[in-house]
Amino acid sequence: MGAGHDHAAGSTAAEGVDNSLRKRLIIAFVLTSVIVIAQLVGSAITGSLALLTDTAHAATDAIGLAVAVVAASLMHRPPNKRRTWGLRRMEVIAALAQATLLLGVGLFAGVEGIRRLFAPPDVPSAELLVFGVIGLTANIVAIIVLSSGRSANFNMRAAFLEVLNDALGSLGVIVAAIVIVTTGFQQADAIAGLFIVVLIAPRALRIMKDAVWVLMEFSPKEIDLDEVRDHVLELEHVRDVHDLHASTVATGLPVISAHVVVDDSCFRDGHAPEILRQIQTCVASHFPVSFEHSTFQIENADVHDGEVDAVSHP
Repeated sequence: MGAGHDHAAGSTAAEGVDNSLRKRLIIAFVLTSVIVIAQLVGSAITGSLALLTDTAHAATDAIGLAVAVVAASLMHRPPNKRRTWGLRRMEVIAALAQATLLLGVGLFAGVEGIRRLFAPPDVPSAELLVFGVIGLTANIVAIIVLSSGRSANFNMRAAFLEVLNDALGSLGVIVAAIVIVTTGFQQADAIAGLFIVVLIAPRALRIMKDAVWVLMEFSPKEIDLDEVRDHVLELEHVRDVHDLHASTVATGLPVISAHVVVDDSCFRDGHAPEILRQIQTCVASHFPVSFEHSTFQIENADVHDGEVDAVSHP
């Protein structure tokens, strides 16, 4: 005896939101691609590590945003008999890919930055400043475009953080250019490159951790399953809760399942369906995460004992 939920009524509204998010991602992708081209020219002209690092960062962002656009298109394709959740988890895979690319760029820039601290090349500061301003301006526009949708899902969150980090990187390039032009301190370029690394690495690791948490099907961080079990056990006629599992398929799609042992009398008097409804209401409304998708097997003690015997004597 289990439960399923139909959310088709909100599909039209959801499609409108999805289209809006896709358009924002496409705009951000175009802007970031412009930044990559401009800064690539700038790095060739100036030889700046900070600008080169920021160019690599922006190129990674452009690739990540392209992946995000594809993911945003695929993740809401309808489910079928083989893909029962559709492609909802594409957003998590896309976020993990973007974070991995960011971390790779950060490691490269860190090694090169340390090397250049001891052997700084001459960097033309005026040109560096111009390209830094171009990058920052385009990034600010992209931030504005993505900001209102940044909490919609893993995919949008990763895309927003990429653009935000790139903007801070461009700011670092500008500061380095100003320091070099006013003081002649050439190591400012390498320091700015390392500053960008500091921005990249922690955020990339955080996104990777969150994405892996979902892919490994760990229970949502806000949920204590012992508390869920105790809450269900408080219901009248419930004798035991076992095989309790909770995970997140994708953003906004937590799922939970369990076997619930109830009194034999509940099956004789037809009370079992009412207990099922009570459990569904409990997990949907009593915890920080609302489990709208829940599956519970209601069973008596004989069924439970049979399961235990099957496990003990396969």
